[in-house]
Amino acid sequence: MSRLETAYEKIDAANAEDPTLIEVDGRSRPAELVYGERMTSALDRVYPDASEALKLAVRAQHLRRWTVPRASYPMDRPGYLRWRNDLKRKHAEWASAILADCDYAADEIARVASLIRKENLKRNAEAQALEDVASIVFLEHYASDFAPKHEPEKVVDILAKTLKKMSEHGRNAAVALPLPPGLRDLIAKAIAVNAAAPGI
Repeated sequence: MSRLETAYEKIDAANAEDPTLIEVDGRSRPAELVYGERMTSALDRVYPDASEALKLAVRAQHLRRWTVPRASYPMDRPGYLRWRNDLKRKHAEWASAILADCDYAADEIARVASLIRKENLKRNAEAQALEDVASIVFLEHYASDFAPKHEPEKVVDILAKTLKKMSEHGRNAAVALPLPPGLRDLIAKAIAVNAAAPGI
């Protein structure tokens, strides 16, 4: 196998330990294993010329995520932000260890880790591409389940923030997704919110 295939296999083996199972095509599968596969699938569609570093970062973005539960941090905005930042560092560390085991050079590992941490997001095209892919995967696979659990105004606000973080290329791919009508209506409202606000 190539280094990339070996790294994918090791990342997937780690994520296969996720105790949270979701049903996909009639089968129960580890949630983060499925997430990694969905991320790669979306990257291949939206950024087919992605570098190997970006492919690795996308696959490892949620590496062993369940081991750092949200409930282990204060349930407020600062706690949420600290949890997110700590997770990015952890994902980068765990991915770095796997890549070192797959004979990647130090500079290659550092590049992947930087992408996972989403450093220089608006100035680094590959970090932005990772953000685009994560947003597309959320919209395509998770937003329909998320939306009914919250007030429509909150969902529109979250969708507006999600779209605002994306590049124009990413947003174009997002609005072209074959989404359920109810979710498409909420996205249309989110687009309107962003259109009325400066900076997008």
